[in-house]
Amino acid sequence: MAAKTTSAIRVLEDACRAGGLPVTTQRREIYDVLVHRTDHPTADQIWDAARQRLPELSRTTVYRVLDTFVKLGVATRTPNVGAAVRFDPRTERHHHAMCRECECVIDVESPNLDRIRLPDGALIGFEFDDYSVHIRGLCAACQRRRSRRESATRKER
Repeated sequence: MAAKTTSAIRVLEDACRAGGLPVTTQRREIYDVLVHRTDHPTADQIWDAARQRLPELSRTTVYRVLDTFVKLGVATRTPNVGAAVRFDPRTERHHHAMCRECECVIDVESPNLDRIRLPDGALIGFEFDDYSVHIRGLCAACQRRRSRRESATRKER
């Protein structure tokens, strides 16, 4: 974990320097929380985790810092089936599977999805930069829960 933290902080430091921003304790901690999670956390989840080491950290600061990370290009906002925006430290092209029940978001690696040909953006007055595919469905845990519920229902009949 130490190598991942050192490498991640270096990415953050370089981005902050390029953006003319100081690397504050709050930015370091929030980024450290983000890069060590694979569940595409919401700002509130990041705030809860970061307060373990920075109890004075405000929710507003977390939201502002995450917006700064997106502007610096060290994080992205990930669309979600729920209302809360989720954040992802992976900024290279990758895709997501999103559970419509528990709202978990899982990375999907697929060379086939990476090769999708985009339509001509000029037809709608748009210049495309990149894309990612978001696939909705049921995660394994929700499938198991649904199966148990259906089994219990059948037994009750």
